[in-house]
Amino acid sequence: MYNSRQTDIQHTILLFDGVCNLCNQAVLFIIPRDPKETIRFASLQSDTGQRLLGQHGLSADRLDTMVLIDREKAYTKSSAALRIARKLHWPWPLFYLFILIPRPLRDTVYDWIASNRYRWFGKKEQCMLPTPQTRRRFLE
Repeated sequence: MYNSRQTDIQHTILLFDGVCNLCNQAVLFIIPRDPKETIRFASLQSDTGQRLLGQHGLSADRLDTMVLIDREKAYTKSSAALRIARKLHWPWPLFYLFILIPRPLRDTVYDWIASNRYRWFGKKEQCMLPTPQTRRRFLE
């Protein structure tokens, strides 16, 4: 459970849409591929997510992007996704090479997927509940 700002500084934090099935599957994909457990998670809708959005000057009602907070800097959209890939074990860091594509182009693809994610993958009535084994990775 989240108790102090110290977690914000020591770990990379991924804020995700807690009711989005695609986003939840992304979190479930990341967990076993981050063996050093450097990435922590919080839903955008949670109190912690809302606080972190505000601290980084992002709108609290912005649920159309994942937000990666790394070394006290916030990354959104394709930049967040590619920075996550860089932190996972082999071969996923290779995807970071897509950072060479201009961000407006990358973000256009990201926005297209984000705008269709509920239609294609569905959504839950409530945020995902972590298992007892993964609970320590979630900030709330």
